Amino acid sequence: MPNLEDKTFLWLLAAVSAAFAWILWPFYGVVLWGTVLAIVFAPVNRRLSRSMRNRRTLAALVTLLIIVVIVILPLTLIVAALLREASGLYQWIQSGGLNLGRFFQQVMDALPEWAASLLDRAGLTNIGAVQEQLSSGLLRGSQFLAAQAINIGQNTLDFIVGLFVMLYLLFFLLRDGEELSMRIKEAIPLREEQRRALFNKFALVIRATIRGTVVVAVLQGALGGLIFWFLDIHAPLLWGVLMAFASLLPAVGSGLVWWPAAIYFLVSGSVWQGIVLIAFGMLVIGVVDNLIRPILVGQDTKIPDYVVLISTLGGIATLGLNGFVIGPMIAAMFIAVWDIFSASRTARERKSTGR
Repeated sequence: MPNLEDKTFLWLLAAVSAAFAWILWPFYGVVLWGTVLAIVFAPVNRRLSRSMRNRRTLAALVTLLIIVVIVILPLTLIVAALLREASGLYQWIQSGGLNLGRFFQQVMDALPEWAASLLDRAGLTNIGAVQEQLSSGLLRGSQFLAAQAINIGQNTLDFIVGLFVMLYLLFFLLRDGEELSMRIKEAIPLREEQRRALFNKFALVIRATIRGTVVVAVLQGALGGLIFWFLDIHAPLLWGVLMAFASLLPAVGSGLVWWPAAIYFLVSGSVWQGIVLIAFGMLVIGVVDNLIRPILVGQDTKIPDYVVLISTLGGIATLGLNGFVIGPMIAAMFIAVWDIFSASRTARERKSTGR
């Protein structure tokens, strides 16, 4: 049984750890993405370190430069272009450039009689009311994005400071990450096999989550934005970003965005554009989700689609945009930790029974 000194020290340890987490909380996003990028690019950093005769500082600098070139700069340019498009879309909707009433009437005219009857029973045939709701929804969404553009412009200094802190932290995590990982592993009060399995699972889950969510979402969004640009749809970058976020939702995915656009083309008389969009969406965008995602994620971290959906929505609702990565990552770690616990208990039971 722990004595008074041990109990006091444990309370002190918990209090100091909580205080440290509290002062870091304003930068939790910076710490999160610095840690995630360090784990994802750790294999690249290790290969560079070996090729540079274990000059870790130089390898970390080169890896950091690679991250800036292939991740930070493209993302910054995309966000800037996205916010410009969102502001333009907001002005376009305000000026009446989007006639949702005509679109809804065209859809109603193209529906078979039984489908129109069902909508009528559900009270969805009131064109004026539906137009008002859709217009207000789109207006609020584009207004929100336009406001974000203004906020980012006003908070440029905060963004630059956060980016600098993240890159600074990322450099040291790349250079000293293995030593830091070993110190944390030694400090955790778990059995050796549990610590080893937990850390292996943690790195595996983060890489699989980034590859299986972020990379797939970026691919689907880029492909969706490309076909929207080819078909001359207004604000293709904005729709591409929406498809990227929609791809995080199992079952519906990016089709939540491109299917309505395809239906609009078909009912408005632009048949070939609708057919092209449907074919591209099913045969190209769908292939990314059905074929590439399992390859990137692998089987070791496969979690049920309903868990991905709930954890993604819960993460976004709780933590904002950062939650779309944190949510599935926590869900995957939850499953992994329980698997480790179950395996450890089974091993102890077998050892105690002599099997």
